[in-house]
Amino acid sequence: MKASQIKIALIAMALAFASAGTANAAGCLKGAVVGGVAGHYAGHHAVVGAVGGCVVGRHLAKQHAQEQAEQHAQQQTAQRQATQPQ
Repeated sequence: MKASQIKIALIAMALAFASAGTANAAGCLKGAVVGGVAGHYAGHHAVVGAVGGCVVGRHLAKQHAQEQAEQHAQQQTAQRQATQPQ
């Protein structure tokens, strides 16, 4: 991999880390580790794999957090309806 490609990948990863909130940071870190390992074994592209894994990990963490928020809202609505006098 050329040095310029590595610099671009590192800059992209740094921007992804900077824009990640606390909830998404864990998804980015986990995804980067998995992507880096997969990229390493797929032709020595660990940095590219880490950047891609970070993006995918952030997306999945955000999706998971949204699903949990929807479940929590549904539970709150069900509890309110159960406690209201009829």
